[in-house]
Amino acid sequence: MLVLSTAAFGASFAVWIIFSIIGIQIQEELGLSESQFGLLISLPILTGSISRLFLGIASERFGGRLISTLGMLISAASVWLLTWAHSYPQFLAAALGIGIAGGTFVSGIAFISRWYPKERHGAAFGMFGVGNVGAAVTNFGAPFLLVAFGWQTTAEIYAIALAIVAVGYFLLTRDDPETLRRRKEGVKGTTIAEQLRPLRRVRVWRFSLYYFLMFGGFVALASWLPRYYMGVYQLDIGTAGMLTAIFSFSAAVFRAVGGWLSDRFGARTVLYWSFWACMGCLLVLSYPPTTYIIDGIDGHFEFHLATSLPLFAVLTFVLGFFMSLGMAAVFKHIPSYFPRSVGSVSGLVSMFGGLGGFFLPIIFGVLNDLTNLWTTAFMALFGVVTTCLIWMHLVILSMARQFDDNPDYFDEPAEDGAASQRTLNT
Repeated sequence: MLVLSTAAFGASFAVWIIFSIIGIQIQEELGLSESQFGLLISLPILTGSISRLFLGIASERFGGRLISTLGMLISAASVWLLTWAHSYPQFLAAALGIGIAGGTFVSGIAFISRWYPKERHGAAFGMFGVGNVGAAVTNFGAPFLLVAFGWQTTAEIYAIALAIVAVGYFLLTRDDPETLRRRKEGVKGTTIAEQLRPLRRVRVWRFSLYYFLMFGGFVALASWLPRYYMGVYQLDIGTAGMLTAIFSFSAAVFRAVGGWLSDRFGARTVLYWSFWACMGCLLVLSYPPTTYIIDGIDGHFEFHLATSLPLFAVLTFVLGFFMSLGMAAVFKHIPSYFPRSVGSVSGLVSMFGGLGGFFLPIIFGVLNDLTNLWTTAFMALFGVVTTCLIWMHLVILSMARQFDDNPDYFDEPAEDGAASQRTLNT
């Protein structure tokens, strides 16, 4: 089930960010500004983000298998309809339907969580998260299709492929044991009110901010980097796509490693690693190309400081690697703290992560237009990671003072619904 679910999510993710490649040609055809382009590539992320909360709730009631299949079919139809668009508003409308593909992540998480015990959730979720490699597939393969056939045919190929995957997934998998039990016994699923109850916890919203950075930043950069490479380093779309695939690959494949590390060392420790490493990479990437003029003893001399293409590619690879560890660490917490509300809590956390993927490219575009500096995208991410690290560390210090007998309380599971009140504000 895990392999099939991962493959289905990978196909969905590949479709979800299709605008990162075909959007560049559409931008040229329609003469879009950077802000308009940012909105175009972000709108599917918005739909996928918002839908995650509702798909998570639906998955708890009807099972993740059915919800994932329906999500893929709706997205496939939307990609096909994209080829009929001729104006910017029409492209935006089609993008809304395409975004449902991103929502299938949470239905997949709900499905997988019922096949594995809690002590194996970190590794299982990490393996499922490898489906993010779909971004690398699009960034690497779509440019070749685009050059050979144009964006319309590329969209048609993607639509057909996703529809085939959806049908195959439904035929080759079976409903999870909990869904089968409920269906056999005629038991209704958890009510919406019960599923939403954990959302009153500050802990859930803190995890959401972490995922806003880790997953939202990943999605935003996977969509934005092709344009960045072309604008800063004057690369063609094929080369830009391949270099972006390096980032996408590291941020996807190593998520399984992040799950294993979270099981072994604790999610809190892995999050610390991730935040500090991301902060270091983003600090270097934020520095704009600068020419220094210095008054020397014998007159003026100048030198230029900028991030070279090889260094930039290496830094984005490292950034993607630690983002993948962070993504896995965040989701390691959810089934431990909220075992009866995995779908709804995963949906909310995933929704905020997806919203990061929506808002960040728009922010990148606006900052580019306002400052005329490409590196402002990384400056924005640096601000977010700094906020996450400070908040997490302050919470840990507070918990250590409050619970001197158990300073590692952060990594202990707490039952939802009947959880101890002492965890309410952590």
